[in-house]
Amino acid sequence: MDLKLTDAELAFRDEIRSWLRAHLPPALSSKVRQGQRLTKADHQGWARTLGAKGWHGYGWPPAFGGPGWNAVQKHLFEEECALAGAPRIVPFGPVMVAPVIMAFGTAEQQQRFLPGIQSGEVWWSQGYSEPGSGSDLASVKTRAVRQGDRYIVNGQKTWTTLGQYGDWIFCLVRTSTEGKPQAGISFLLIDMKSPGISVRPIIMLDGEHEVNEVFFDNVEVPVENLIGEENKGWTYAKHLLAHERTNIADVNRAKRELERLKQIAKAEGLWDDARFRDQIALCEVDVVALEMMVLRVLCAERSGKQSLDVAGLLKIRGSELQQRYTELIMLAAGPLALPAIHEAMEAGWQGDQWLGGAWIGGAAYAAPALGSYLNTRKTTIYGGSNEVQRNILAQTLLG
Repeated sequence: MDLKLTDAELAFRDEIRSWLRAHLPPALSSKVRQGQRLTKADHQGWARTLGAKGWHGYGWPPAFGGPGWNAVQKHLFEEECALAGAPRIVPFGPVMVAPVIMAFGTAEQQQRFLPGIQSGEVWWSQGYSEPGSGSDLASVKTRAVRQGDRYIVNGQKTWTTLGQYGDWIFCLVRTSTEGKPQAGISFLLIDMKSPGISVRPIIMLDGEHEVNEVFFDNVEVPVENLIGEENKGWTYAKHLLAHERTNIADVNRAKRELERLKQIAKAEGLWDDARFRDQIALCEVDVVALEMMVLRVLCAERSGKQSLDVAGLLKIRGSELQQRYTELIMLAAGPLALPAIHEAMEAGWQGDQWLGGAWIGGAAYAAPALGSYLNTRKTTIYGGSNEVQRNILAQTLLG
């Protein structure tokens, strides 16, 4: 396995770094580095900046308006963005539904939907999970009944991340109850401004509004918004989930957050604590191991070999690692991480200003530590729970 970058790849990395220095707003980078809440304007402003360069769909082929980068170039782009403190690209449009539209959509659907995703103008949401249908997506119950040139959709989706901002939502819906459950699912694109759609917030432990319930009450969806064939949606769903689970690993963000952890430990006087430093070292070993796994896949692709199907394994290790480093950040921040204050996530909040200065010595990095820890408890559940992923890996490897 040759992990050395070529001269062309080094030049490409330098190009990305230079562009980021010129176009990533320092205030936005600071918010990302300190773990503060990002607004819709933050996310979409950065998406539009990338879109103007043609990089919002950075994994897309040129035929669909993308840069046509290879696997190594995509990895370098993700790494440099993470290390520079750029917001993570909201994946639902460019990383998840776009590849499905490219692979299975009609030419008309591609021309209609892809430009808005690439430009960052249209915000997409994901309508997969339902009450009782999380990792077991084959059991979805949201119904879509065809009436002439329209589907009538009734049901509920849940855990819809940032669905309060959504312009469109891609949904798994049940169009048949015959045969195996997987055989009766279809893949629909639905305008979230359609009459009959309501979005209800789910407020999480840290007081944040990140996820939602989405209800469909006799929502009319044109048949032309069906991707591929009716009752073939399970095939398209699996195609999308491979992209989602690889994306969840997010090794580049883990590298950035590891450095943040070290800085907080030094600021709080924990760097000289051998036991705590050992925990940081163990976390770093896991980050390096995860990176090696990613690079192994990239090396195989660069040499023209068949890459390993490791989406599930990347999801398991990446999600567990996110939980570990956010726990260590919280522990490093100490008592100042404890107050779960909604306003603490806002830019500019300082711990030593809360309660009239009662929290002496507080720092901006401490404010979001508890919220981040609580938030990442979900990572081993969404995208297919890690227990299910381990079962799939065992069946694949052991038969």
